[in-house]
Amino acid sequence: MAALLASTNGKSVSQNDRYKWIALSNTTLGVLMATIDSSITLIALPDIFRGIGLNPLGPGNSFYLLWMILGFLIVTSVLVVSLGRLGDIYGRVKMYNLGFVIYTVGSLLLTIDPYKGRSGALFLIVMRLVQGLGSAFLVANASAILADAFPANQRGTALGINQVAGISGSFIGLILGGLLAPIDWRLIFLISVPIGLFGTIWAYLKLEERGIRKPAKIDWLGNVTFAIGLILIMVGITYGIQPHGTSATGWTSPLVLGELISGIAFFAIFGFIETKSAYPMFRISLFKIRAFSFGTISTFLVSISRGGLMFMLIIWLQGIWLPLHGYSFSATPLWAGIYMLPLTLGFLIAGPMSGYLSDRYGPRIFATIGPIGTALAFVGFLELSVDFSYWTFGLILFVSGLSQGVFAAPNRAAVMNSLPAENRGVGGAMNSTFQNSAQVFSIGIFFSLMIAGLSISLPGALVSGLGSQGVAHATAVTLSHVPPVSVLFAALLGYNPIAKLLGPHNMSLLSHHAATVLTGRTFFPKLISAPFASGLREAFIFAIVACIIAAVISAGRGRGDNIALKSELNDDWPIEINVEGI
Repeated sequence: MAALLASTNGKSVSQNDRYKWIALSNTTLGVLMATIDSSITLIALPDIFRGIGLNPLGPGNSFYLLWMILGFLIVTSVLVVSLGRLGDIYGRVKMYNLGFVIYTVGSLLLTIDPYKGRSGALFLIVMRLVQGLGSAFLVANASAILADAFPANQRGTALGINQVAGISGSFIGLILGGLLAPIDWRLIFLISVPIGLFGTIWAYLKLEERGIRKPAKIDWLGNVTFAIGLILIMVGITYGIQPHGTSATGWTSPLVLGELISGIAFFAIFGFIETKSAYPMFRISLFKIRAFSFGTISTFLVSISRGGLMFMLIIWLQGIWLPLHGYSFSATPLWAGIYMLPLTLGFLIAGPMSGYLSDRYGPRIFATIGPIGTALAFVGFLELSVDFSYWTFGLILFVSGLSQGVFAAPNRAAVMNSLPAENRGVGGAMNSTFQNSAQVFSIGIFFSLMIAGLSISLPGALVSGLGSQGVAHATAVTLSHVPPVSVLFAALLGYNPIAKLLGPHNMSLLSHHAATVLTGRTFFPKLISAPFASGLREAFIFAIVACIIAAVISAGRGRGDNIALKSELNDDWPIEINVEGI
């Protein structure tokens, strides 16, 4: 036992102490870079589409808009488990370093898009998929590298810093996107290139393979069925929020239903394969570990509530609140990011602190309080009027950030501490898959609930609002049938679509005053405020329920969160308990 504490893999205690901080700083840089780019594109979409000369709200162009947003997340979600498994087999540092290289190359290619229009958008989508591949390599192995570098009684702090950097990166990206995109949309991708080059060289020179490598064959059949199943379901979700026929959404579309049913069928096949494979990609047996299974389910539920929140807040700020308060539509992306800073601040304060405290007092209390606080923040959002007082809004954002930070680090540490050392790569990646895929599911659910609410009250608001400015009743009725998702996307992008909806002919029939009102800053935000509030209420109620369930599951995870810690500090503790759980 003394030898174990004095040396690890031939390294002295002081060498190990230095190395763990190198591992933490490098993996935090990698995860931060990946998560910044997951949101920097979102806030820069208006400038990107203007730069390539494509109207994202034009007929058939919603495909490009959706895949620009979701393609990155889908690729990361689909591949992260497979790449975590490859890390367990061939070396986590090796796979992590490859992620830096791929990500940097993808970022560089994004900056040199030579095309315009739909070809330009398609090129960007493909390169975003390349970025997603690099992100999957990074995310799949970062937590396992940290778990290998840090002793179990310090992993909460380390994973807390890493996890919070990753989550807050998605909000930092909003600020950077708002600052850089108006200068030149290519800068939002170029900024990752020097960071990626530095991180690649640093990781190659300093990171060490300290994990337990377990040579095994690759479960190709499991990988393929899992990837096909997840892709089908996620593609079905992205098309489910688009209109089909006379329906505001596409959930009744035969294509969408076929994709969802086929995806579930492939998952069933995948599950059967994994129980029979000698070298399974997805370690189903890990779910026997109570701390792992309960922690992963909690991750999924909290991520579902958080994933759509960013979109709803951006729509709320860019499409309604900021224009009503005098901000031009061109300035709303930057200011939306600035006004969401309290959320990031809450993360940055609570994440490392909760990770440190969970190392001392155990993660269960923090992983339970976090979702409860997040649910209360959603209740606060429900009570706000659409044209809110910012100080109240900012306080609720801060509470939401604190609560999510309180949950993230202790829960992640509990999951990683529950895993056998040789399964940290695949186990951490499985947890990341639930987190990343939950974001896509969340976007589909939130948008569907929003669209359902808009479809009820939006037509009437359009008829009365357009009619009040002299638009012919027949024209207003025709325009009232515009798909709610188009209005939602317009608000997301900070656009006023009224002039394009009416067209040059109908605009020419209006008085100068009416045309000025319709195309001004306040008409469109006021028009959609009531319908937006109706849809927002349904989405936030769903998020509250998800958080409450997550809190109940976290509270029921038992006292097995730190089994790995016991096995590392007590030579007599049977390691089999770490495998089978409680």
